[in-house]
Amino acid sequence: MPALVLFGLTAVLLWSLVSRRLEKWGVAGPALLLVLGAATTVWDLPAYGAAIDSPLTEKIVEVILSLLLFADATEVRGGFFGGEGKVTARLVLIALPIALILTTLASVLLMPESVVVAGIIACVALPTDFAPAAQLLRTKRLPERIRAILNVESGYNDGLVSPLFGIMLPIAVVVTPLVQHTVQGEMSLSVSDNDLEHAAEKAVEAFFNAVPATLSAIAIGMVLGGIVGFVMRHARDRDIASEGGARFTMLLLPLITYGIAVIPAIDANGFVAAFVAGLIYRVTRTNGMQQRVIPHAELLLVEEVGTLTANFVWYMLGGAALLAFSISFDWRVLVLALLALTLLRLGPVYLSLMRSSVSRADRVKIGLLGPRGTATIVFGLLAYNALPETEGNIVLLVMVMTVVGSIVLHGVVSPILLRRFERADAAED
Repeated sequence: MPALVLFGLTAVLLWSLVSRRLEKWGVAGPALLLVLGAATTVWDLPAYGAAIDSPLTEKIVEVILSLLLFADATEVRGGFFGGEGKVTARLVLIALPIALILTTLASVLLMPESVVVAGIIACVALPTDFAPAAQLLRTKRLPERIRAILNVESGYNDGLVSPLFGIMLPIAVVVTPLVQHTVQGEMSLSVSDNDLEHAAEKAVEAFFNAVPATLSAIAIGMVLGGIVGFVMRHARDRDIASEGGARFTMLLLPLITYGIAVIPAIDANGFVAAFVAGLIYRVTRTNGMQQRVIPHAELLLVEEVGTLTANFVWYMLGGAALLAFSISFDWRVLVLALLALTLLRLGPVYLSLMRSSVSRADRVKIGLLGPRGTATIVFGLLAYNALPETEGNIVLLVMVMTVVGSIVLHGVVSPILLRRFERADAAED
């Protein structure tokens, strides 16, 4: 067994022994795994860098992402967009695209040499994940409605970002080596006409390969999720399938969907297929039910396996953080991470919810509460694995600073702000 895997499993075991106490402390659990990851890789960072920059790690990370996206899609309560359909639709169909565009532009302005991967940086920096800051969704300082909206939004935005990420990454991989950047006051591109033409041809080819791969993934996810959800609903209604069988089905479905999608003859996007399968499975499994919610007894296994794999990803972040900071520290990346965690989320969220049923104060709360976690780490590791060294290092540093910044912001600052909001609301009453 590779040392990285052995140390990672040991770190997660240690976390499990004190998990209840750590859950009460919020971000302490992910932070502890991050520290353990750093402590067990500091002795040989080059070996760790080679380990995470390998085809095997890429596949492992993709499978983990598939499980997490499937679990997110199946846990949403209510209809397609949850019980707060109009508000959630505004957040994921208006606020998220605006935030992606603004973050891409900010990346280009701050780091013009990263223009080829600016869109990938946005995809890495923006997906929210309340798993490392679950106490924010449990605190009574937040109205129940806001907690529900945030929970549904976090279940969707990483899944909606993943197709865009899957299309942009192969394009960047083929274009980046052909376009060499030099930054001297302002950006200039030192490429010949032939290289530029070749880069354009490769980019078009990558695009027309990536788009069908994404569409094929959507089709595979819809078919498998729809069929299995339909069969499971009738099997449970007729007492043919047990709760245990339903749990096994929900764990195996994303793995099978991913496996079929990445068959060489199909070569589709496996984690997009798993996310779509989760969406359609939930819709068909709960069709006709008074409450459109999959019973928690059926969700339990995929939730726990998802938590286990997510903890391993947090362990990997510790070594990735050391690796990123050992390569370089760029103040521009720090500024971009802070913007992505604050203004570049708050602004689009506030604008998208104008003239909605959400009050101004609640818009600000929703905009300020956007923890980053496993999806950001996984997207960052996939980009680091696929991209050339220079661009991969930039994305890795963005990923590390965004997640570490989120731990500080949502583990320390957000609770303080919520207490102040609570006192202000009490004073108004």
